[in-house]
Amino acid sequence: MPQLLGIRIRNFRSLRDVTLGKISFDQGVDLPPLMAFIGPNGSGKSSLLDAFGFVSDCLKDGVEAACDKPHRGGFLNLRTRGVKEAIHFDLYYRQDTKSRPITYQFAVNAPKATPIIVSETLRQRRKGNTRGQPYPFLKISNGKGEVWAGESTEEEEGSEKRAIKLTDRSRLAITTLGQFSDHPRINSLREYLESWYLSYFIPDAARRLPASGAQPHLDRTGENLGNYVQYLQARHPDRFKIILDRVAQRIPGIQKIVAVPTLDNRVLLKFNESGYQDPFYQHNMSDGTLKIFAYMLLLEDPQPSSFIGIEEPENGLYHKLLHRLAREFQSHASESGERTQVLVTTHSPHFVDALRPEQLWLLRKLNGATEAVCTSTMPLITEMVREGIPLGSLWYSNHLDEGIEA
Repeated sequence: MPQLLGIRIRNFRSLRDVTLGKISFDQGVDLPPLMAFIGPNGSGKSSLLDAFGFVSDCLKDGVEAACDKPHRGGFLNLRTRGVKEAIHFDLYYRQDTKSRPITYQFAVNAPKATPIIVSETLRQRRKGNTRGQPYPFLKISNGKGEVWAGESTEEEEGSEKRAIKLTDRSRLAITTLGQFSDHPRINSLREYLESWYLSYFIPDAARRLPASGAQPHLDRTGENLGNYVQYLQARHPDRFKIILDRVAQRIPGIQKIVAVPTLDNRVLLKFNESGYQDPFYQHNMSDGTLKIFAYMLLLEDPQPSSFIGIEEPENGLYHKLLHRLAREFQSHASESGERTQVLVTTHSPHFVDALRPEQLWLLRKLNGATEAVCTSTMPLITEMVREGIPLGSLWYSNHLDEGIEA
């Protein structure tokens, strides 16, 4: 499964210039499978998560539609205040554990009020080349450029160069070129970004009764929760039983959850609890129960996303569930790099207690710009963790701020 090794974000809201992990072929440390970000209100946590959502939306909907999402409010509201340069994204990722890393860069600006792609580049070192600059297999500036075709063999890669001119500069070139088999790197990148899942779970959305019909993935808000349960019940009953067992461990009393079609062809989730003869339905269940159920469903997806982003999973949850939930995320984000990569923003020390220093970043603002500091770079903190003091406790007692200065 693809793995994000690093990302650099420039001029996106308070993220004036933030780098996470490795963004070059020779420097830095790869991002871990699980990443958590903490910091005060207004430090940039929501902006960081939305930066990933923006990249995904640019691919799916185009940059103008991505900028104009209601919670973003247009390009000028997204670009860092006082900055005239474009919004830049640099992604450094590996398609699998055996492949050579790829750097993908694109920039968005609005020279005539409408946001467009002003540059886009995809680079990878040629097979057998461990030194020198990586080879640009896609290079576009101001709507014009070149793309190199060819498979991934040493004899063929980059064997054919084609001039291209974009007719729609609001769309990423990889959106179209990624449909063709003679651009394998671009195709793989497009599929990777399309698989990103940003969770904005809304309990009230999960309480709605969608039209009946199995759906193979949970949507961002959880509105199709019943449809996804239908799918798992019908296609993956053993996996669904695992989910029910896990939910029962976290929420005592839950014995059975089934999706039931209604007379008007909608789907209703029925929860059977011990001590009650009659079932409860999703509109009766607490926010926390629905959220835990949705997270367990997400982690058991038969075709898991390569990247999952979740904002403040602790909201509505009993604090004693959070350490275990963090462990669930750790287990899902396998250290082998062959499973989903998970990014979480949180305000919960209980969640953070389950983490290791290389998995935790502290966000803070300096002169209005967000700075990200990994706790593994704080010698005092790493030493205290080795002595057995959990990170959440160090955070709660203000040692992380002191660790930055140490």
